[in-house]
Amino acid sequence: MTLGELARAGRAPALPLTLHVDELGELIVEHWLRVLPGQRYVGRAQWNGRTVLAKLMVGGKAHRHYIRERDGAALLAEQGLPTPELLSEGWNAGSGGWLLFDFLLDAQSLWSRWQALERDPPLTDAQQAVLGSALELIAHMHMRGLWQDDLHLDNLLMQAGVLHVVDGGGVMAQQPGQPLDRAQALANLGVFFAQLPASLDAHIEELLVHYLLANSSHALPMEMLLKDIRKVRAWRMADFIKKVGRDCSLFSARIGAFGADVIRREEVEPLETLVADPDSFIAAGQLYKDGGTATVARVELDNGRPLIVKRYNIKGPVHWLKRFWRPSRAWHSWVEGNRLAFLGIATPRLLAVKEQRWLWLRGRAWLITELLAGEDIIACFRPYLDSSPPEEQLSALERLLETLIRERISHGDLKGHNLFWDQGQWTLIDLDAVQQHRSAASFARAYAKDRARLLRNWPADSALYRLLDQRLPAVPGTRIED
Repeated sequence: MTLGELARAGRAPALPLTLHVDELGELIVEHWLRVLPGQRYVGRAQWNGRTVLAKLMVGGKAHRHYIRERDGAALLAEQGLPTPELLSEGWNAGSGGWLLFDFLLDAQSLWSRWQALERDPPLTDAQQAVLGSALELIAHMHMRGLWQDDLHLDNLLMQAGVLHVVDGGGVMAQQPGQPLDRAQALANLGVFFAQLPASLDAHIEELLVHYLLANSSHALPMEMLLKDIRKVRAWRMADFIKKVGRDCSLFSARIGAFGADVIRREEVEPLETLVADPDSFIAAGQLYKDGGTATVARVELDNGRPLIVKRYNIKGPVHWLKRFWRPSRAWHSWVEGNRLAFLGIATPRLLAVKEQRWLWLRGRAWLITELLAGEDIIACFRPYLDSSPPEEQLSALERLLETLIRERISHGDLKGHNLFWDQGQWTLIDLDAVQQHRSAASFARAYAKDRARLLRNWPADSALYRLLDQRLPAVPGTRIED
C-alpha cells in the first residue's frame, strides 16, 4: 500500500499492513494506536529491523499536521526534554508524510496509572506520585519556554523510571530556552488540572509544590488558576456533549429522518445484531420491568455477555403527540449518562442508543448498557437499620452527593433501587430525569427533593435514617422534611 492508498483505506485498514515509500523503504504496521480516517494513522510498526512508532499523515490537511509534528518533536529534542528519538521523517507532495519515532517498549502512560487510582478518595500518596511526576515534567517544559496545548496524562509515558513527552503536534514555543511568562504557564496548568476530577481542586496548592520545586519563575495566584480551570472544563464538557450524538473517534453514529443509532466505537461489531433488532433480544431475555412507558430486560449476546436493554414505549397517540417533537427519554439518558461519566460520576457503561423516527418525528427508543453486578442501596443497608453501614460505603455516598452539589446535578428519582454499590463506588441508574442546572436556586430545590427521596427508603425513627440525615450533605436553606 502507498500513502495515497492509505488515505482511502477508511477507519480500520487491515493488519498487518505493508506500506511502500521510495525514500523510506518498507514499513510494516502491526497495530493501530489512533486513526483519524483519511487524515492521520498512528501505529506500532517494524522498520529496518526495529520497532517504531509510525505517524502517517495523508489527506488535505496532511502537510500542516506533518510540519507541526516535526517541528514540535524538534523543539523537545533541542531543549533536552525526554522524548522519543525521531528516526526518520519525510514528505511526498500529493501523497502525504511520515515520521518514525523510537518505540518506547514497556512504557506506561500516566493516564493508565491514574485510571487505577482515580476512584480512591483524594489525595492519596499514590495519586500524588502520579500527578507530581507529571507536574515536574510540565515545569521543566515551561522553564525551557515550551508547552503542550493538548496536555493530558496520555501524552506522558513512563519508561524505566523516566517520564517522556510524546505528541509533538501539540508542542508550542514562546521563546525556546527562556521561561514561559506567567499567563501562558497558568493557562497551560489550567488545561492540565481541568482534565482531573474537580474533587482534586481543594488539593491543587499541595500538588503545585511539585511544579514550583522545578520551576519557581513566577508566583501562581490560585484565583487566576482556578478561573482558567473552570473555563477549560466548560469548553471540554461542551465539546464532549457534541460528540455523543455524532460520528467521531469515540462513537459510530447513523442519524437520519427515519432513525438514529449511536454506538460506542469499540462496541460496533459485538452490538451490531442487538442494535439492529433489540426487541427480539428483549423477547428472549429476562424481563425486569414491563410497564406502560418502559420495558427493561437482561439480554445476552452470542458470546454470553449480559447486557441491559431499556425500551421506552409509546402508549398511544396522545402519548406520541407529547413525545415526538423532543429527544426521547433514551436519548436524554444517553446524553446525561455520558455527561455523568465525563464528570467522574459512576453510571452503568452506556453502549448504544437507538431511536425510531419517521420524517424526524420520534417514536420508540432503546438504551443499551452494561449490567451492574452489585446490589442496590436498600439491599446493602438492610442489615444496618439499627446500626451503621460500613464506613467505606458511607464515605462514598457522601462523596457522590458532594459531587452532585458541586456540578449542580439532580437525579430526579433518587429512590434506593436507582443507586447500586458496584466495584467500590455508588452507581446511579435510571437517568431519565437527570438534569444539570444553570440556576443555583433551581438546583437547590431539586437536590433537596433528591435527598429527601433517598432518606425515605428507611423508617424515619430508625438509627440508619438519623445517621444518614446527619452525614449526607444538604444545601443550606432548602431542606425538605418528610
